[in-house]
Amino acid sequence: MNAWPHRVRVKICGIRTAEEAEYAAQAGADAVGLNFYPPSPRYVRPEDAEAILRALPPFVEAVGIVVRPEQELLEYLVYRLGLVTLQIYDGEPPDSLRFVRYILATGIGDSADLQQAETLLDTWLARGRNVVGVLLDARVPGQYGGSGKIPPWSVVAQFSRRRPLILAGGLTPENVCEALRVVRPWAVDVASGVEKEPGVKDPDKMRRFVHAVHGSFLLP
Repeated sequence: MNAWPHRVRVKICGIRTAEEAEYAAQAGADAVGLNFYPPSPRYVRPEDAEAILRALPPFVEAVGIVVRPEQELLEYLVYRLGLVTLQIYDGEPPDSLRFVRYILATGIGDSADLQQAETLLDTWLARGRNVVGVLLDARVPGQYGGSGKIPPWSVVAQFSRRRPLILAGGLTPENVCEALRVVRPWAVDVASGVEKEPGVKDPDKMRRFVHAVHGSFLLP
């Protein structure tokens, strides 16, 4: 599943407007992330997300990002907005939405954090959750992604690969090729690295980021 070389998938996270969604799709993103965590500068109100989703062309998936989500929010995202993939930080998928595809997201600062992530994955799988990927980001106290900090790539590379590895944390058009060489993930996730300012995407940076990733299969 994570053999190299392969076409690494790209998710551009923190999309806040229909225009940004269109730019991400034009840049070649495979997926976009909509952040439903209110403290984030990339927060999107659930009732405003429909316009963003309508702007996406076929085959570009929208992923909902949530933190310690309440059942009511999850049901709105799934039943009202039609999201089929949810990325969860600091929480666990409910029993009632087992058909939803889940991405386990957590921060990594050292080997102990990685072991905790592996244990959490064990728990989700043992409880029958449909885990389709594991996103490993930088561990920054009080933040859930989008910090611009880089996790220890050599530690992240030791992930068991029982589910596809999605690498996040401090990725930019300038460093993503080196990250791919060291970690060799299934996909990459970028937010702050393709922005003009927190919460505002830069179309040129998005294009350069996707171009760098798509060219990375040529690396030895």
